[in-house]
Amino acid sequence: MKAKATSFDIAYQAGVSQSTVSRALRNSPLVNEETRIKIQNIAKELNYKVDKNASNLRSQQSDTIALLLFEDPSNDDSSINPFFLSMLGSITRACSNKGYDLLVSFQQSSNDWHADFEDTNKADGLILLGYGDYEDYQEKLIKLIEQDTHFVLWGAEVKDLPITSIGCDNYQGGMKVTEHVIKQGRKNFAFLGDASSHSPEFLARYQGHCQALKNNNLEINEHLKVDAIFTEEAGYQAACELLERGEAFDAIFAASDLIAVGAMRALQEKSITIPEQVAIVGFDDIAVASFTFPPLTTVKQDTQLAGDILVTKLLQLIDGEKVGASLIPADVVVRKSCGA
Repeated sequence: MKAKATSFDIAYQAGVSQSTVSRALRNSPLVNEETRIKIQNIAKELNYKVDKNASNLRSQQSDTIALLLFEDPSNDDSSINPFFLSMLGSITRACSNKGYDLLVSFQQSSNDWHADFEDTNKADGLILLGYGDYEDYQEKLIKLIEQDTHFVLWGAEVKDLPITSIGCDNYQGGMKVTEHVIKQGRKNFAFLGDASSHSPEFLARYQGHCQALKNNNLEINEHLKVDAIFTEEAGYQAACELLERGEAFDAIFAASDLIAVGAMRALQEKSITIPEQVAIVGFDDIAVASFTFPPLTTVKQDTQLAGDILVTKLLQLIDGEKVGASLIPADVVVRKSCGA
C-alpha cells in the first residue's frame, strides 16, 4: 500500500523548506504567489490532506482566529449593529480563503475580553470589532500589548499605542458628505453623535464635517450638536432634544445610519418633511439605509475590503511582520434624503 504523502514530500519536489510548504498551504502572504501556486499544485497531485491536529501540535498554532464582537450598549442585549454583521460575513470569508477557522465570541465592554486566547491556544490572534467607549477599553488594549497578543482593531487609529488599526477615513467621509449637502443649498447643519475622545470615529466624522462648513464659510453652531451613541433609540432621543432647543436648521448629519433612522422618525412625528424641510444623511451604508422613507444618503464603508485587510494584517503579525495602520476610503452614496 502506498504511504500517504507528507509535507516533506511536497517540500522535496518543490525545492523548498517544510515550513514554506505549511505557509503556502494556508495562503500565507509571506510566500510569493508563484511559489504558493507551485506548492499547492504539487499537494493536489499527491492528494495531500493537511492533518490539522498534527500541524497544530508541531507549530503550537491553532490555525484559528478569534473575532471579539462587542454588543451594542442598548437595553436589548441581543442587539448587534447591522454594520458589524456585514463585517462578520466578510471576515468569515477572508479567513476561509486563508485556510483559517474563525471563532466568534460576543462580548460586553465589562467582560474580561483581554483574556489569554493565545496562551490557551484557542486562537493565534484576535480581531476586535465593535463600537465602544475607547477610554473604557484602552486599559485592556494595553494589557493585550503587554501579553504580546497578536491582535488588530477595527476603528480609529490609536496614535499613542503600538496597535494595528484598520478603519474608514472618517474625516474624509464626514467632509465629503457635508460638502454634498451644502451643494444642495443647505446652510444650517445639526450634528447628532458623541463627537468626543470616548468615540474617536464619531469625532473624526464631526471634524471632517466642521472642515467642510469652514471651507464654505458656514457657521458651526454648537447649539445644533447633540450627543448620541449609535443606536436608533439614541438617534430618536437626540433629534427630539434638538427640536426642543428651538434652533433653526435645514440639515442633519447623523454620525451613524442607525442614529439617522431614529432621527427620521422623530422628524416625521413632528410632520417635518424630508428632504423638503430638513435634509438628513448618515454614515455606514447599512442595508436598511436604502429602504427608509425617503432612502437615506450615507457614507459607505467597504466591509468586504475591510474584512480582507483585517485578516491579512493579523496573519502578517502572527508571522512576525511589522504592520502599520490602514485607512479605507469613504464614498458618499447619494439617495433622496438630502434632496439630490
